[in-house]
Amino acid sequence: MSEATTTLNYQSGFGNQFATEAVAGALPQGRNSPQQVALGLYAELISGSAFTAPRHENRRTWVYRRQPSVVTGGFEPLPHAYWKTGAKEGVNAPPNPMRWHPVPVPGDDQPSDFIDGIRTVVVNGDADAQSGMAAHLVLVNRSMERRALVNADGEMLLVPQQGSIRVTTELGVLDAAPGQIVLVPRGIVFKVAVDGPTRLYVCENYGAPFRLPELGPIGSNGLANPRDFQAPVAAHEPGSGGYEVVRKYAGQLWRTRQAHTPFNVVAWHGNLTPLRYDTAHFMVIGSISFDHPDPSIFTVLTSPSDTPGTANCDFVIFPPRWMVAEDTFRPPWYHRNLMSEFMGLVYGQYDAKPEGFKPGGMSLHNCMVPHGPDAEAFDKASNAPLQPHKLDHTLAFMFESRWRFVPTDFAMNGGALDANYPQCWAALDDKFKD
Repeated sequence: MSEATTTLNYQSGFGNQFATEAVAGALPQGRNSPQQVALGLYAELISGSAFTAPRHENRRTWVYRRQPSVVTGGFEPLPHAYWKTGAKEGVNAPPNPMRWHPVPVPGDDQPSDFIDGIRTVVVNGDADAQSGMAAHLVLVNRSMERRALVNADGEMLLVPQQGSIRVTTELGVLDAAPGQIVLVPRGIVFKVAVDGPTRLYVCENYGAPFRLPELGPIGSNGLANPRDFQAPVAAHEPGSGGYEVVRKYAGQLWRTRQAHTPFNVVAWHGNLTPLRYDTAHFMVIGSISFDHPDPSIFTVLTSPSDTPGTANCDFVIFPPRWMVAEDTFRPPWYHRNLMSEFMGLVYGQYDAKPEGFKPGGMSLHNCMVPHGPDAEAFDKASNAPLQPHKLDHTLAFMFESRWRFVPTDFAMNGGALDANYPQCWAALDDKFKD
């Protein structure tokens, strides 16, 4: 990632109406599509919602580019053994709690860019029905140079776990390291550069676009604040030369060769834009009296479904925070949940699983599958002095969905499944005294 030393500029705000130009005078004033766009550019509209969506939900961006995106060749199939879409591409699996060990990034003898490195772990829903999501593990050891990806099936939330990434999009460039995330809207062309062996978690959201959750009685401030999300500034790629463009469409990958870069937008304005967010800015809300609150207080982004309050997908984090509740078992309680939970650990230690859950690992607790702290965590938390203490240098996250997750063949037979995971609760004896 040789260009990674370049300092990037950003615009601030989630859902803002931005306007940016890389060359002065490239952005039309007072209109969107003049008869002749300045500097010989072409006007193009990217719509992320139906034209008639309510104003507060309408997402679109006007771009002004050197060539319109329709200038490309015909697409042909691109086989991919590991990228799966929708519940139909999962395999039968028992209703067990599941956990996976970290999967190593391949060595240089197995070149793997972002597209090559995607390994779908769990899926649900139906991309054509615009419901559900997939959780992927991405193992990368090389940058996408003259290769680009556009996903027509869903938006992509990138969660780096090992190594830093630079995401070049039609609308500009964003950097992210572990602890930061990047959100790429459905239909936006992008490529990913890395500076060494890199592992990411990715949520591919087929449903309603991610938005900030409502705050209710929390009030006007808290959780992820809009000002902390950053959008790129216009930055078109110089030079010439061909590109392979890969399009994900209806659950399949397709590719074409075109003679020019797709990253040729000189100016743009609108609110459909890639974003990055640093989870260190998340304002944690928690109990200062008693009881461990529901994990919904850690929601960063939510994709709503047609059932109010029941998300198609939530992105939830468990960042550093103070624990102060009195007469309280402080880790998460044992529970069975209507929602299905896919978890990953970016760094540090997760308080409910101090040993077996490693950075780069994953776990799955599906709808109504019992789970909670392992025996070691239970014993420690049950007997610890209830003094204020801080959980520090830790970041776990959860993709939570109303739809049951279905593991893929890679997840069940790829070699990382922890067959002994259910044994972490075996020492929870019956201590009832009649």
